[in-house]
Amino acid sequence: MDSAPTDARAAVAALRTWLTSQAEPDPWTVQTSGSTGRPKRVLLPRSAVLASVAASARRVGATGRWLLPVPAAYVAGVQVVCRSLAAGHEPVLLEDHQSFAAATEAMGPGDRFVSLVPTQLHRLLADPESAAALATFHTLLLGGGPIDPALRARAEAAGVRVVATYGSAETAGGCVYDGVPLDGVAVALEADGRIRLGGPTLFAGYEGDPALTAEVLVDGWFRTSDAGRFDEDGRLQVLGRLDDVVVTGGVNVPGPAVAARLREHPDVVAAEVLGVPDEEWGNRLVAFVVGRLPLADARDWVAAAHPRSWAPRQLVALDDLPMLANGKPDRLRLRALAAEAEQ
Repeated sequence: MDSAPTDARAAVAALRTWLTSQAEPDPWTVQTSGSTGRPKRVLLPRSAVLASVAASARRVGATGRWLLPVPAAYVAGVQVVCRSLAAGHEPVLLEDHQSFAAATEAMGPGDRFVSLVPTQLHRLLADPESAAALATFHTLLLGGGPIDPALRARAEAAGVRVVATYGSAETAGGCVYDGVPLDGVAVALEADGRIRLGGPTLFAGYEGDPALTAEVLVDGWFRTSDAGRFDEDGRLQVLGRLDDVVVTGGVNVPGPAVAARLREHPDVVAAEVLGVPDEEWGNRLVAFVVGRLPLADARDWVAAAHPRSWAPRQLVALDDLPMLANGKPDRLRLRALAAEAEQ
């Protein structure tokens, strides 16, 4: 398909035609978010999408109607639409309703499903009416970024069944659920911890970029940009992007681990951590914090759980984190804010 529609209603109609075509259709084209500055156009065969739909349904144990609260142009939205259509239900579009609770009511009886990113879940849980509506869903698939245990615990305390997913556009969406690969999906780690994924949900390549395709699709595996490890139960733990390891003052600091620690502070609503070029340190670790937390307190808080060398050297206080349309932090904007704060 030449270009995936960005309008939700048009996307549903196009995906319905694509799924039901008697002839083998061209791959569906999904654009990545470009959170690191390089958007890519991912070619997804229909067989990969349907393999993901079927494996997801087997893992959660049911099918039904899905609510679409994420952009239809990205893979999470594509999967919501396809899962709902494959189950014989039109997806309900959140944009057609005044609230999450109203959209939930419009879904009618039967098993309900929804896919969210952590920022959306955080905001829904803060609203009692939305939280009550969310508790009526059979399963909430939560992906698109790191998931703090505290957020998941809040959701489960509210009666919400949460399944944390890991994957990307290149794997037709989430292909590892709560650390366990879906049926048919293979997971391996390279020597440096890079995660490799294999199986029937893999993409066909990047449109117009055969060199990058050959770089990441190797011997039937997709070489991700993420680092991981297997825990004592054999479940995959995603440690963050390989380039999220910030070398500052000669020390390798995992940015996601520092951000997760900052989010545990009682005065912090949200936090991200990035490395930015620095003349003295090579890279300095910058914390972007929504909440009331001075730099000195942030450094002490991080050092109480990690080596002191992991503590941020700069803190940028924000009213809200800049986000991309798919709910992921806008890393380019964050770096610009760090530079502006230094001027």
